[in-house]
Amino acid sequence: MARAKMVEAVRSFFSTQSFLEVDTAILQVSPGNETHISAFCTELIDDTGAKTSLYLHASPEFAAKKILAAGERRIFSFAHVFRNRERGRLHHPEFTMLEWYRTGEPYQRLVEDCMGLITRTAAAAGSRDLSFGGHVADPFAEPEILTVAEAFDRFAGIDLLATLGSGETDQNMLAAAAQEHGIRTAADDNWSDIFSKIMVAKIEPQLGHGSPVVLMDYPASEASCAKLQSDPRFAERFELYACGVELANGFGELTDPVLQRQRFEAEMAERLRVYGEAYPIDEEFLQALAIMPEACGVALGFDRLVMLATGATHIEQIVWTPVQSGAACR
Repeated sequence: MARAKMVEAVRSFFSTQSFLEVDTAILQVSPGNETHISAFCTELIDDTGAKTSLYLHASPEFAAKKILAAGERRIFSFAHVFRNRERGRLHHPEFTMLEWYRTGEPYQRLVEDCMGLITRTAAAAGSRDLSFGGHVADPFAEPEILTVAEAFDRFAGIDLLATLGSGETDQNMLAAAAQEHGIRTAADDNWSDIFSKIMVAKIEPQLGHGSPVVLMDYPASEASCAKLQSDPRFAERFELYACGVELANGFGELTDPVLQRQRFEAEMAERLRVYGEAYPIDEEFLQALAIMPEACGVALGFDRLVMLATGATHIEQIVWTPVQSGAACR
C-alpha cells in the first residue's frame, strides 16, 4: 500500500510542473556503455529466422534523450530496468528507476526536485523518517551539501584534489593513500577503480545520517554522460544519499556526440579487458545527442526510496514479484 501511495505522489509532483510521463522501450540495440554495468542479452528473430542481438535496457536514458531531441522539454519515466551480476539487499536484477529530464535549466535544479520528491513520497507513505541499516535520516530536513573532495577529506582523510590534474589523474598517489587507510588495491586497478573502492569502503556508509546528503563536484573521470564544469577537473554530476544508501545520480547532460563516443569507446575497452565482453554503441542515440537541447537529468532508485520510507531491510520486501532463482539454461 505504501509503495502505491508513493507512486501516486510522484506522478502528482511531476504533473503540477507540466512534465510528460513517457514509456520507453525496454528492448534496445545497446543497454548502455558503462564499464561495470552488466546487461541481459536476448535475440530478435524475424519471419525468415534471421537473428539480431538486442538487450534489456539498464536505464531509459538513451530513449529519453531521443525524446528530448524530438522536442519534448520536461519528461519523466517509471522504467523497469535490468542489470545482471547484481543481487543483494539493495540490488535486484529487475528494478524500478524513476528518471526525469529538464531542458534549459541548470543541473542544480534537480537537487530541488529530489528533495521535493523525498518529502512528498515520505508523507504519502506516512513516514516520519527514512531508515536503513540502523541509520535514520529526516526526509523533511534540508540536505547537507558536500563536495566529493570534502567527503574524502572528512571520512577517509585523503586529499583527493592532490590526485587530480587538469587533464589526468595520479593513480599511484591515490593507490598509496588507499593502502595507507587499509583499502586493498590491485596492480591493474586504474584511478577510477581505486576511487570506487574508497567510496564504497569509507565514504558511502557515512553519508546521509540525520539528514540526506548531496555529493557534488565529481571528478571528470567519473563524468559518464555528464558535461564538465568550467574547472575541467570536475563534472556536472551529483549523487543523493540517505542512511548510507545512494538514491539518485544526476547530471548536467553532455550534448557533444564526439566526446560521448570517445567516453563510450574507452568504457567498452575497459569492459572488454575486465569482463571479456563489450556492448555496441547506439548510433541513433549519438545522432540524437547532436541535436538535443541543453538539459539536465537524474535517475532515482525508486525501490530503494520505498525501502527507506517503509523501514524494509531487503529490496525483495518491497518489490511486488521478486525474480526467482531458476535452473541453469541448457
